[in-house]
Amino acid sequence: MRQSSVRGDRSRRRREPDAQEPGWDDGPYQDQGLPPDAPGWTPPAGGAVSSGDGDAPADGAGHRKGGRPRGGKGRKVLRWTALTVAVLTVGGAGAGYWYYEHLNANLRKAPRSLSGDGLKKPDPNAFGQSPLNILLLGSDGRNSKKNIELGGARQDADRKPLADVQMLLHVSADRSNMSVISIPRDTRVTIPECTDPKTHKVYPQTSAAINESLQHGGPGCTLATWQELTGIYVDHFMMVDFAGVVDMADAIGGVPVCVDKNVYSHDSKGHGSGLRMEKGTHPVKGVQALQWLRTRYGFEDNTDIGRAKAQHMYMNSMVRQLKKGTKLSNPGQLRDLAEAATKALTVDDGLDTVKKLYDLGGDLSRVPTKRITMVTMPWQYSADESYVMPKPGDAEATFGLLRNDTALDGKDKKKKATPDPGPSTPKARLKVVVQNGTNSTVNGPVSGRASVVQQRLSGLGYSAAGTDTALTTQADTTITYRDKGQRGDALALAKALGLPKSAVRESSSATGMRLVVGNDWRDGSAYPKKSGEEKAADKAPDSADALNGEDSKACMKVNPQYTF
Repeated sequence: MRQSSVRGDRSRRRREPDAQEPGWDDGPYQDQGLPPDAPGWTPPAGGAVSSGDGDAPADGAGHRKGGRPRGGKGRKVLRWTALTVAVLTVGGAGAGYWYYEHLNANLRKAPRSLSGDGLKKPDPNAFGQSPLNILLLGSDGRNSKKNIELGGARQDADRKPLADVQMLLHVSADRSNMSVISIPRDTRVTIPECTDPKTHKVYPQTSAAINESLQHGGPGCTLATWQELTGIYVDHFMMVDFAGVVDMADAIGGVPVCVDKNVYSHDSKGHGSGLRMEKGTHPVKGVQALQWLRTRYGFEDNTDIGRAKAQHMYMNSMVRQLKKGTKLSNPGQLRDLAEAATKALTVDDGLDTVKKLYDLGGDLSRVPTKRITMVTMPWQYSADESYVMPKPGDAEATFGLLRNDTALDGKDKKKKATPDPGPSTPKARLKVVVQNGTNSTVNGPVSGRASVVQQRLSGLGYSAAGTDTALTTQADTTITYRDKGQRGDALALAKALGLPKSAVRESSSATGMRLVVGNDWRDGSAYPKKSGEEKAADKAPDSADALNGEDSKACMKVNPQYTF
């Protein structure tokens, strides 16, 4: 199995596509088959950058046969995630209350999840604080004249959209840091059974590219898919389409980006976004911003991973601009920005008003840029290199950090080493409730897990342990308690079962001591040992290729074949 990385020589392993192969070209000139400097070439109408009308999916599922990260339709929608983050951030500037009812009407709403109850929201910490997880989606839908103009492929106006950008935004419980994780759109995952809220059609569970989950009833199915993949409870989703990115970039006077060499994203076969930029840092806006965010042929090794890196750079730069208030002091500009943003958004039913977006923006604005970290999910090719899959170990370690509300930058303040308190209650008198948390909608629950572990506890001397027959869903086995005086007892219980200290958590909502047997312990009476690397993880693995929000010196590496 061949491991992937952002830097590498995958371009030497890739099959060179045919110029007319569906789903490959990301250039604005495929319709004419000519590069911009060729005789007879004219720009698309209205200056829009089109993906071309000839890039329909090769297998009818929205992605190229063979499954590798490809430059198919919707690749440019990753740029819309920057708009989403910007909407949240600019809320703190006061734009949220203008045209309140009008802006509310602009928003499109959809159910949060389409696949059962799924995970439960994590218990708040000892201070009553809870982390916040928002799924940011970019849709390639052509549901309006403007979306068709920007996205091209007019023959796809009636096709169900794909979620070709997917990023999970995690804000820590204390709002001190933010972590954003992208996932390659062709990652093969299990999509759970989902029910379309409009047609009531039931889509059976299947294994497919994660971007297809949007076609199984809407963004609520993509959210359910993420929860199953990561074990992270997702509070909200925000989905954006093509309309609005030009206005967004223009409203803040452009977004500074950098290339380490002159770049021209085009080749003789018609591949490329048309981006032409000289070496150095330049503000991009309008069509050039679209070109930057859709460029695959030109950066690094011509894959979606290099493009994701460019999008992370753009998003970080945009957030820095917004936090400075650059070009946003004019009421007219803010009004235009609010109009464009709300018209481009579909939100879940728990985030369905501008007031809620405004409040959310206030929460996010508290996070300093130096504590914003953007990563790509560690991934690798399948054994036959026909698709992408999460990289064993590294992907789960990354998800685990977010489940435990640990920042991906590794800069969380380390607690002062203090001796662990000893138990204060005799084993035989310690009341602990054991609950089965293996109720996965994909794998199904494992019956009897609470009883098995309760019997193990009895054998260890915890004769007062009982069970809760209600099923729940949880990735990690945990022990929660309410009062600080119970920590010693909880630690002793964890040690007896072989659980790590990280499994012990104080919760302001706990009513007593509770042991939830998670999906990491689906069989046996002994807790399965994890590798030392997984235990010790306190930051994103190197394979996640992290980018810090304050890194204004980040510069995209240009593929030598696309320079001038």
